[in-house]
Amino acid sequence: MKSLKSFRLGGIHPPENKFSAHAPISSIPLPKQLIVPLGQNLGVAPKPIVKKGDEVKVGQLIAKADAFISANIHSPASGKVLKIDDATDSSGYRRPAIFINVEGDEWDESIDRSETINREIVLDRQQIIERIKDRGIVGLGGATFPTHIKLMIPEGKKADYLLINGVECEPYLTSDHRLMIEKGEQVLIGTKILMKALEVKRAVIGIEANKPDAISHLRELSADYTDIYIQALQVKYPQGGEKQLIKAVVNREVPSGKLPIEVGCVVSNVGTAFAVYEAVQKNKPLIERIVTLTGKAVRKPSNFLVRIGTPITDLLEEAQGMPEFTGKIINGGPMMGKALSTTDIPIVKGSSGIVLLPQEESRRPEEKPCIRCSKCIQACPMGLEPYLLAKLAKLALFERAESGKIMDCIECGSCQYTCPANIPLLDYLRLGKQKVGHLIRTRKN
Repeated sequence: MKSLKSFRLGGIHPPENKFSAHAPISSIPLPKQLIVPLGQNLGVAPKPIVKKGDEVKVGQLIAKADAFISANIHSPASGKVLKIDDATDSSGYRRPAIFINVEGDEWDESIDRSETINREIVLDRQQIIERIKDRGIVGLGGATFPTHIKLMIPEGKKADYLLINGVECEPYLTSDHRLMIEKGEQVLIGTKILMKALEVKRAVIGIEANKPDAISHLRELSADYTDIYIQALQVKYPQGGEKQLIKAVVNREVPSGKLPIEVGCVVSNVGTAFAVYEAVQKNKPLIERIVTLTGKAVRKPSNFLVRIGTPITDLLEEAQGMPEFTGKIINGGPMMGKALSTTDIPIVKGSSGIVLLPQEESRRPEEKPCIRCSKCIQACPMGLEPYLLAKLAKLALFERAESGKIMDCIECGSCQYTCPANIPLLDYLRLGKQKVGHLIRTRKN
């Protein structure tokens, strides 16, 4: 363990519960209807360019980005547009979506559907960025930031390293793990494409040591890619946090309020690297992704290849149904994910997993007074004072919360996990960040 790299501040060790780690990626049948939300990326939602009654093919552009930070959306199936209407998303709110009645699986002719691995990268840097933009690729690690924007390095900055995040430190989730095992060479080619777009000479793929099969597999494959290094990392949550990964791998610290490019780094998820491979080498848009469906009582923990817009209900059916006494359904992992109000919510580009928690683990214990034990401070990987920031947010003292660097919080939940008083620290921190973010935007305007 001493030879494994890690970040320095804080961190915790929740039970891993990787029940689906050995479940191969499997496809599920197309549903009768897809609900494709427009708000699938960080930034401005794209605008629909189809209307009720239009016939669409798989991969056809159906919503076009017309803002700087936005991402195109393509049809995940062939069929007819039923309507453009509001639908409930993972936040519980109703937001615009395109409803498509599925009438087959006819793909756009420009997409290469062959299984042949295309290793030769013929596009130049600008062509790569344009292809990624056109194909609607976003970060698949959770943030869904449009990938083409991340590749546009600001003037005066330079990227020294590309870091590929294969950590998947969130308990239960295994979609990235299976991707590295089953599509390892495509991930490496996607990494090379990103390196060409960034004009960097060195890439590192960081993987936690609890995935020895993925580490050994990628190390074997990377023998032909001498500028891509596979780094094993200590098992510690949140090892996959962007700033934590940078500290662990290249020992650089991103300053408060700054982005990784300030220290010469760009970070991308392994799922994003694979999506980039498919976009650039196969001309395939981001119309499907791997989603883990798992839980202690789930009969068949699985990693599904799912078309965007597929209702979660369909995944549950493929995993042999919802277990009795399920208390909560979490979109994402148990540390950073959020509870869902219904299973009719569709899978989107940012859906990494669905975790089913039993009733006994779903009830929040009674909140008690803070005893100033400092466990939350010790656990915080950003060096913050979570108990204080949460209190300031609760009391609506948002300017003081801002000066306490609440915006540096990465919402990992480590503080709440360690709190013996059962204080919902993460809830208060999220509220505080939302309010402080609004204050900052108001000042700029």
